[in-house]
Amino acid sequence: MTITIAGIPFDHHHYDERGDVLYLNVGEPRPAARGLETPDGHAIHYDESGAVIGLTLLNVRHILERDGRLTLTLPPEHLGADALEPILAAA
Repeated sequence: MTITIAGIPFDHHHYDERGDVLYLNVGEPRPAARGLETPDGHAIHYDESGAVIGLTLLNVRHILERDGRLTLTLPPEHLGADALEPILAAA
């Protein structure tokens, strides 16, 4: 299953239900050259050329249940429950 966020297709994912953390990757997961924490507390992972290769989204289910959407400031995006629930359910 692929989810596109800010024009970036994330085709690999893993949801840690116990920690309520969703890991999204472009291609197979690989080490990042650098990462940034968003103001929302999530993490964006970049390769050596500066391309986004992964996202780590914290408290996903909690935020979706509370707000009905998850906000990413970098890249700016609002994710509705309809976009993320299939991935969480597949875990």
